[in-house]
Amino acid sequence: MYPVLQSVDPERTHELVLRLLQGFERAPLLRKLLGKLFVVDDPRLGVEVWGMHFANPLGIAAGLDKNGVAVETWGALGFGHVEVGTVTPRPQPGNPRPRLYRLPADQALINRLGFPGHGAVAVHDQLQRHAGSRPVVGVNIGANKASVEAGRANEDYVRALEQLYAVADYITINISSPNTLRLRDLQGCVALEALVQQVVARRDTMSVRKPILVKIAPDLAPAELDDILHVSTAHAIDGLIATNTTVARPPTLRSRYRRESGGLSGVPLRERATDILRYVYGSTGGALPIIAVGGVFDAADVFARLAAGAALVQVYTGFVYGGPGLARRLLRGVLRLMDAQGLTSIAEIRGLSCGASSSVLV
Repeated sequence: MYPVLQSVDPERTHELVLRLLQGFERAPLLRKLLGKLFVVDDPRLGVEVWGMHFANPLGIAAGLDKNGVAVETWGALGFGHVEVGTVTPRPQPGNPRPRLYRLPADQALINRLGFPGHGAVAVHDQLQRHAGSRPVVGVNIGANKASVEAGRANEDYVRALEQLYAVADYITINISSPNTLRLRDLQGCVALEALVQQVVARRDTMSVRKPILVKIAPDLAPAELDDILHVSTAHAIDGLIATNTTVARPPTLRSRYRRESGGLSGVPLRERATDILRYVYGSTGGALPIIAVGGVFDAADVFARLAAGAALVQVYTGFVYGGPGLARRLLRGVLRLMDAQGLTSIAEIRGLSCGASSSVLV
């Protein structure tokens, strides 16, 4: 069935797959069967970060399940966490269609979705209904397009935090999507500091402290990254996600839609995303937990990101091309790689490949 879906319009395919996964959300016995087929249950894969236990390091990146309709099913497919979103305070339609393109010859996607979604209230209610046997759930928050245009983006991030905090295990501030005009301006030092101060201050009034992460772009220069790291460490940000999609277009792209505007993800992003990860890890001495994402397709990719300093690894485009058995294949492959090197835990992999050149980025 999955190869057949690859021939359908990509956004329509996405909607059909989510509808199927949502069906399992309402059928616990079928979901249990999925778990028997796809979950790799091995204590060596466990990860402890931010005071939470992750069954394994592999998660679903924001964008695949924008409205949180299948969080328990993602766990049954073998993922240790899922990041829902991006969620904005108010519902919005996103950019006009078509806005999602497959680049099969490049194992890539281009999207210019623009944060379409049901809004924070609907996502809160959806996640509240599935607060039981789910994996760790992060919620990726963003600003409505109208708020960004009006210069009120910070208010939206604080509002989204308030609306979704109770149903999230961690919150990610998404300031790096290329598909909302001027959103990436929030990565600048002054703008980011103002935003982070407001969001963290509101978080600190909550009865329970939950981690706040910042998701960064792959298109940043070293000085821009240094500013983000300075703000993040100065204002108690708990971690970074490296990276979002890129606006760059490598000359090696071959697929029909390679010149479409939007964010490019998949294999062409792999090298740059890993370089950013290694730079952040080296610059912080490993003190700031990082979730790696971008071009993760096989077990070697997962192992390489952990070795480059990631605490956790997420997939998006890899799942689109790899299908529902992806987590099982990748995690079994990671275990084989661990056995080959005599490693007994994920923690032993972290930072293995980082040397003196880790904090060099061009």
